[in-house]
Amino acid sequence: MEKIREHFRYLQDPNLVARFQHICGIHGTFSESVSGDRSTSDSCRLAEQAHSHNNGALNHYTAGETGDEHLAGMGVQRRNTCVTEPRKLEHEMEDSPNGAPLSGGGESLAALGSTLKPLRRNSLTGEAGQEFVIENRFLFYLFTLGTELGNEMFYITFFPFIMWNVDAFVSRRLIMVWVWVMYVGQCTKDVIGWSRPASPPVVKVEMFYNSEYSMPSTHAMSGTAIPFSLFFMTHGRWEYPYTLGFSLALCWCLLVCSSRIYMGMHSVLDVIVGILYSILILFFFLPALDMIDSFNLTCRYAPLIIVSIPLALAIFSFTLDTWSTSRGDTAQILGVGAGVALASHINQLVGLVPDLTPDQLPLTVPVLTAGLVCAAMLRFVLGVTVLVAIRALMKAITIPLVCWVFRVPSLNVRKARQHVEVELPYRYIVYGTMGFSVLFLVPLLFTYLKLS
Repeated sequence: MEKIREHFRYLQDPNLVARFQHICGIHGTFSESVSGDRSTSDSCRLAEQAHSHNNGALNHYTAGETGDEHLAGMGVQRRNTCVTEPRKLEHEMEDSPNGAPLSGGGESLAALGSTLKPLRRNSLTGEAGQEFVIENRFLFYLFTLGTELGNEMFYITFFPFIMWNVDAFVSRRLIMVWVWVMYVGQCTKDVIGWSRPASPPVVKVEMFYNSEYSMPSTHAMSGTAIPFSLFFMTHGRWEYPYTLGFSLALCWCLLVCSSRIYMGMHSVLDVIVGILYSILILFFFLPALDMIDSFNLTCRYAPLIIVSIPLALAIFSFTLDTWSTSRGDTAQILGVGAGVALASHINQLVGLVPDLTPDQLPLTVPVLTAGLVCAAMLRFVLGVTVLVAIRALMKAITIPLVCWVFRVPSLNVRKARQHVEVELPYRYIVYGTMGFSVLFLVPLLFTYLKLS
């Protein structure tokens, strides 16, 4: 048992993440940390306090408590502290051009490659992050692409494109898998409550999600669930080589998972657990998809259950003291799932997007022609434009309305949205409407314009 704990501690060690980043050409501009020095500077303590805002849970220090003791009380082990050797730092600054820290060989880090900062600030603290140096631009752009495959912009474009241009049946079921995996993952993060890898030694290439909890990696979960669910749902329904489909799904999964370590957002243990957790969920959920989808389409009470259960899950799963991206993101995901499920029920009633019959299967991949590509891009651009307009309209209506209902001042919209009674219904209603529009309103528009 002790050996298993030792392996877990090793996989959770931030130095393992830092070594992977170093191999990939990422170098931080902070100086090396000294483990074993108990003194903590004021700036480091502020950084620790900011880091303790995880998933909306604000953790306070008690009198006389050091940063390491505080983290140990949270069940988090930290091998390195924020403290640096003053003499070593002073020596590095004197010997480097423009005061830039030196690498191990005495060469300025800025001379090794391009100096960048994280693209987006921390969503909770507003922290911009530490500058870092990249030596390998190809890996930087590759892993940036990988991490974007688990972000909101990808979901907003990928699911509608598959819905409108490839296979609505597969897309609506894929959204069901995504909703369940992300919901379970976010709730598990809140229960376990582990912090992100410590910086230093880890370089934070991304900052936006840095205040959320770390275990398990929901990027790894979605990066496993989406490609492999897509593969399992389409193989046999579409004609394509088995090895090609499986290889693409595996490459997708590995790219997303490794990108989270590269970005400094997750330990190796977070990613491994995320992959295994996703596989476990798929093992139980994929066989139940037929039953759930049939219920959504045919049960007369389905609309009431589709709307109420996800809303209840969003409300009762998060009872946090402060604002957190995870709380709003989960309400948003549940809203999309409810909207798509409701639209599928109405589609079944009116026959707007009928499912294919068994004699129409399997489908063959069409030859890409200029006309086919133009029609697909026209549907995509028009559909996304409609979704953006609906989102803007619903935000303009919903936020003031919810603020008025719960008597929350709405002059500062950003601050108003950080109230749980505003954020949860606002996100659920707005993105529920968008999910409904993706599968019903936009296809209805395509029918009128003869683009379907």
